[in-house]
Amino acid sequence: MEAGELYGLRTLVTGATKGIGQAVATRLCSDGATVLATARTPPSRLPEGIQFVAADLATKRGCDTVANAIQDRFGGIDIIVHVLGGSSAPAGGFAVLDDHEWQRALDLNLFPAVRLDRALLPLMLAQGSGVVVHITSIQSRLPLPDATLAYAAAKAALANYSKGLAKEVSPKGVRVVRVSPGWVQTEAAVALVNELASKKGIDFDGARKLLMDSLGGIPIGRPARPEEIADLVAFLASPRATSITGSEYVIDGGTIPTV
Repeated sequence: MEAGELYGLRTLVTGATKGIGQAVATRLCSDGATVLATARTPPSRLPEGIQFVAADLATKRGCDTVANAIQDRFGGIDIIVHVLGGSSAPAGGFAVLDDHEWQRALDLNLFPAVRLDRALLPLMLAQGSGVVVHITSIQSRLPLPDATLAYAAAKAALANYSKGLAKEVSPKGVRVVRVSPGWVQTEAAVALVNELASKKGIDFDGARKLLMDSLGGIPIGRPARPEEIADLVAFLASPRATSITGSEYVIDGGTIPTV
């Protein structure tokens, strides 16, 4: 990756203080982008050169706050990377997912992208250029029903929306792409493995293998690293990917077992 190839490009990264989002914001900044990071609470430390705005993007007000910050600080936008997402639903399958859990899944995994795109895409269309990256999940194609059924459905909705959006705006100069990670070894993932190890009375490696087995196995034998997701996002946002739009890039270590 050439240093500085994103120099001066005005960039928004959501969910940017932990895990994949933090890795993406750091990588794009290192490539010269002017980055505005957003999450609900400020991190203890931000890499030099990254700006921050606190907002709860699960709400319309939070999305408005971020859209206004982009206008006020940058006056426009060149790259949007929607990383925010996740699930806190309880285990137990469909029966324990009440209306609140379904709404929460949509509020975290679909509506922030829809609202921010609606607010910021007109700026890209006016200049005839821009890149939107939606971080989806292999669960949109490989749902795990015990605890993340609503999450998987929301990510599938995001993938469908992303494809339709690409068809609409790509002829006007704006590219839209999807990045679909499998299991990524973030801080939250490590905490999940430690919790499983404690419950099962096994060590970290044994618990990690149990989780990988629950996905059907990961052929490369390990989860992805956040920096690997960030490398892919940086390429897709770069001038070297100008013919790529409407596509999904799976980065799962071979987890999805079908063509």
